[in-house]
Amino acid sequence: MQAAKKRISRVNVFVALFAAALVLATAPAGAAGRTTPPLKAIHTFQEAPPAQQAMIDDLEQRTFRWFWDSADPATGLVPDHYPGESFSSIAAVGFGLTAYGIGAERGYITRDQAVQRTLATLKFFHDAPQNASEDDAAGYHGFFYHFLDMRTGKREGRWTELSSVDTTLLLGGVLFAQSYYDRDTPQEQQIRQLADAIYRAVDWPWMQVRYPLISMGWTPGGKFIPSDWKGYNEGKLVYLLALGSPTHPVKPDAWKAWCSTYDTTWGRFHGETFLNFAPMFGHQYTESWIDFRGIRDDWNRKHNLDYFENGRRATYAQRNYAIANPGGWTGYGKNVWGLTASNGPGGFIVKSAQGERKFHGYTARGAGLDYISDDGTIAPTAAGGSIAFAPEIVLPALMAMKQRYGQYIYDQYGFVDAFNPSFHTQTALRTGKLVPDVGWVDTEQLGIDQGPILLMIENWRSGFVWNVMKKNPYIRKGLERAGFTGGWLAAEPATP
Repeated sequence: MQAAKKRISRVNVFVALFAAALVLATAPAGAAGRTTPPLKAIHTFQEAPPAQQAMIDDLEQRTFRWFWDSADPATGLVPDHYPGESFSSIAAVGFGLTAYGIGAERGYITRDQAVQRTLATLKFFHDAPQNASEDDAAGYHGFFYHFLDMRTGKREGRWTELSSVDTTLLLGGVLFAQSYYDRDTPQEQQIRQLADAIYRAVDWPWMQVRYPLISMGWTPGGKFIPSDWKGYNEGKLVYLLALGSPTHPVKPDAWKAWCSTYDTTWGRFHGETFLNFAPMFGHQYTESWIDFRGIRDDWNRKHNLDYFENGRRATYAQRNYAIANPGGWTGYGKNVWGLTASNGPGGFIVKSAQGERKFHGYTARGAGLDYISDDGTIAPTAAGGSIAFAPEIVLPALMAMKQRYGQYIYDQYGFVDAFNPSFHTQTALRTGKLVPDVGWVDTEQLGIDQGPILLMIENWRSGFVWNVMKKNPYIRKGLERAGFTGGWLAAEPATP
């Protein structure tokens, strides 16, 4: 029963936070940006002190190993969480497909090993059954179910939806593979062909049940989810890939509709003026694959910033929130911070000197104008996945968390998903463990939290993932149809 509750919460948490954000009042749109100057910028890996370089080297390789060790070599399915028994998350597969290219470039594995794992993954998704049945399919209309059974590869259960955003995150890895494996060998040619076929099969307009917006998902029993993707959140990539489709594209008015709610969360929060989305994953997922530096859509031009700068301001706001620590949580400060969707101790109400405190299991923690959800649980991916935005504050944070709690929160696969120094109640936990004098610590990692750490470290170090994706014609087409101009889009397209 506990496992089922955890699974259901993972599906519903994004719909809940999305609905909450839409009821907020409009924030002032003309406020200035940062009120305090940033710390001395560390623009490159080479500019970081040797100890920080060594830490990042180690973290990147360990995080890569999570994907390599956890995936099924025969199907390429990546578990939602690991170690331990788990269903597969298709979004984690997308991060995994990208991880294999990083591993090949870094020398963690050979290119041939990356090719073999990628080819197995793409063959599985290309051949997986697509139909309207409740239990005998992996997807429908080119979309895939959020969670798949690790053994059968079919829908994990009737509680999981055909997910537009998780399919999109899977496609991030699929299109990365299409552009990265560019050699004239039979296997790399097949990778490109399979990747193209998987992307072309997605029927984006079918998911526009409330035109021109794109629905969050569909189930055979309940049909379309009654919520659509409206900005600002991780749904940017949904619309960009839907706009770039060569077979079933949506019209450009979909992007305008997506942006139409932006002003409800534009404004100042803890010293930063930016487009708010409380959990950090909303600033990281699309940005893990797309380099927004210097490219702008109509909304960006009106507000004189790009989405990369927006992510940078969001990172500083999270740190500023932790320094202010309005909830009085243990450990918060300039180098211990980070709220995003993550595991937690569980659903408990604890009496303390501060009064009754609520602790949650998996939920979309965050702090912004849209909402605040904070129970003292820190997720290292909130900082780690923001390293490309603001390395000067992320590096000290990762160092401090590892030095202070590393014995308990840093293992063979890098940082565990989350920890909570404020939770010390002896009780039956749904996940993780209680460490005396430390607090609650998780015992597993989540693929959708490992992914931003790995991809954004590499983007900061070399721009590798961003540069591969710039070669993909579908990415360029999606951005251009959304109205993006300038920056690298102004240059001649790279030869695929």
